[in-house]
Amino acid sequence: MKLSPLSVVDMHTGGEPVRIITVGYPDIPPGPILRKRAWVRDNADHLRRLLMFEPRGHFDMYGALLVEPDLPDADLAVLFMHNEGYSTMCGHAVIALGRYAVDKGLVAATEPKTEVGIECPCGLVRARVEVSEGRAGVVSFESVPAFLHTRDAAVSLPGFGRIVFDIAYGGAFYAMADAAQFGLAFGRDPVRDFQDAAAALTEAVKAAFPLDHPDDTDLAFLYGSILTDGGSGADGKPTRNICVFADAQIDRSPTGSGVTARMAAMHARDEVKPGEDHLFESVTGSRFTAMIETLTQAGRRPAVTVRVAGKAHYTGTAEFTLEDDDELGRGFLLR
Repeated sequence: MKLSPLSVVDMHTGGEPVRIITVGYPDIPPGPILRKRAWVRDNADHLRRLLMFEPRGHFDMYGALLVEPDLPDADLAVLFMHNEGYSTMCGHAVIALGRYAVDKGLVAATEPKTEVGIECPCGLVRARVEVSEGRAGVVSFESVPAFLHTRDAAVSLPGFGRIVFDIAYGGAFYAMADAAQFGLAFGRDPVRDFQDAAAALTEAVKAAFPLDHPDDTDLAFLYGSILTDGGSGADGKPTRNICVFADAQIDRSPTGSGVTARMAAMHARDEVKPGEDHLFESVTGSRFTAMIETLTQAGRRPAVTVRVAGKAHYTGTAEFTLEDDDELGRGFLLR
């Protein structure tokens, strides 16, 4: 099959890559975004492999495919992709896309702030882009309703023993645990040890704890695990965390949907009040700020919306092609 050239704009948010795909995908049938997500997964997954995997990408590459919005309040719509498949929400990509939308004229820039409605598989996410002299700066977004799903659950992990964790939703579901339970400390232990511990937690929780979401069963899956330093990020003192998602992929940023989930869980524990700023730091040292924006519901569950803020930067543009006899060029991964 002849492959059309694929054009991309590469950005990063807090060190986490965002490969925005602008040209080269086949026409995607209209309809709700979860239906588009399923269509791309079933009919165009070879393009995800080509763009995310080596030799054009790497094990921890992340992508964003712009598609036609279905919701009336959306300025653009996006499907997220990674080493395993297609996620339902990605805060670091939303931050990048907010800036991209203003810079590329997808929305009219207004100072001092421009609102951008971004339709994600989890629902409509509203980004707010700071604009000065026509240039986009810090971007924040208000999440979909986020909530604590399971509190103080426990699993027994070989090599680690009993691990206590929460499960919370911030556009995607995460298991969240204090890294000290694994004998790990930020700044002391290698990232690989955090990766192995978080991946083990994810697999155990997937096997033992079924999930549900009031909006759609396609949202009810565990995306990954977040290990934390046990802090709250209050009073200007950052709390560190690492998010390991999909197929043991490591987020270089603090993780926008993960920060949202952490804030929802802390609010459910009465550790966070609306309007308070909290600071989150990743393993690269990059930081997001977050605050509870509104109190709401997700079906029968008490929920919150969370505003998360960060900054994205451009790293380049590219046009990718594939020669007919290049089997390795179709995508591979080395771990």
